[in-house]
Amino acid sequence: MLAEHFSQKLFNLDKRVAFVTGAGSGIGQTIAYALASAGAHVVCFDLREDGGLPETVKNIESIGGQACLYSGDVRQLNDLRSAVALAKKNYGRLDIAVNAAGIANANPALEMESEQWQRVIDINLTGVWNSCKAEAELMLESGGGSIINIASMSGVIVNRGLEQAHYNSSKAGVIHLTKSLAMEWISKGIRVNSISPGYTATPMNTRPEMIHQTREFESQTPIQRMAKVEEMAGPAIFLASDAASFCTGVDLLVDGGFVCW
Repeated sequence: MLAEHFSQKLFNLDKRVAFVTGAGSGIGQTIAYALASAGAHVVCFDLREDGGLPETVKNIESIGGQACLYSGDVRQLNDLRSAVALAKKNYGRLDIAVNAAGIANANPALEMESEQWQRVIDINLTGVWNSCKAEAELMLESGGGSIINIASMSGVIVNRGLEQAHYNSSKAGVIHLTKSLAMEWISKGIRVNSISPGYTATPMNTRPEMIHQTREFESQTPIQRMAKVEEMAGPAIFLASDAASFCTGVDLLVDGGFVCW
């Protein structure tokens, strides 16, 4: 009985306040649901016009959770500061942040224009920098917290058959930014970790025109399938919770064994 209560306490996020970028779809949306199911109040942030962000809030509220939304661009620090201010206004503090906003595309380096390179870097890397900065400002007032950045195994390896130097570089940057901020903020009570998913069955990867590429992703992964987006929820809850209180500067690979080969 004691062990049962201990485990429940370790992973309990009851009344903690979370902020999730990219919360309108894919991994970010699923993690927002997961944090809410563990008891957190969630501020959902994204830049979408497809109704995904209100859908996230509606679904959290349908399970008895508390959530609100802010539509903004991670490339704009002021948008993030305004969204974090909403967390403070509605819930009084910030304990957890998950930075999942990002884009992906492929193009050979010799054919890539500088605008394509810069857009991926601006959203995937500078967007995470902006997010961490805005979140940490309120976490300092709240006595600390846990920041989780969504990187990629593409920040560790070069994917066979995908010409995406800009994306790979942006995700490698996220991993090292995470480690750097973890060390800068370790005395401030802010833990900073990253999750590096392998190939994951997000809407972007499961479009009908992606069927042949999807089969390649599955065959290249030792576990012989792509991850379900729900399989990123457990790692996020772990890193957000007291179960990971001694973890900072960690890049947690969730890749079905891909980088072992």
